[in-house]
Amino acid sequence: MAAGRLLLISIIRRAVDVELARQQWEEGRRRVELTRDDGPRFRRLSEQVELIAGDLRRRVGLTYTLAELADAYDGAVEWARETLHDAQPEGAPPPETTTVVDAAFHAYSRDASDYAP
Repeated sequence: MAAGRLLLISIIRRAVDVELARQQWEEGRRRVELTRDDGPRFRRLSEQVELIAGDLRRRVGLTYTLAELADAYDGAVEWARETLHDAQPEGAPPPETTTVVDAAFHAYSRDASDYAP
């Protein structure tokens, strides 16, 4: 009985972790959308989101679940900061790393095998 209860607790925690990550990803998408009226900033953020989504394809692959994506989210700001820094044109404003990462994970989550809106 104790093993079954521990398994249930583990499953519930995992589901909560995924749901919290999805909320953060949606918030990042929303923050990018709020810049739509600022053309240059919106284009810059959109390009950065695509760059990080490309890194996600290499890191996670093409077949994945939301839980696997949530696992990849842990520590993503660190590797994304490096990627964005390397791609940053001279004189460009500093990247909004957290916003970009969250929006990229949101976009990529839509292709997860268990995705449901």
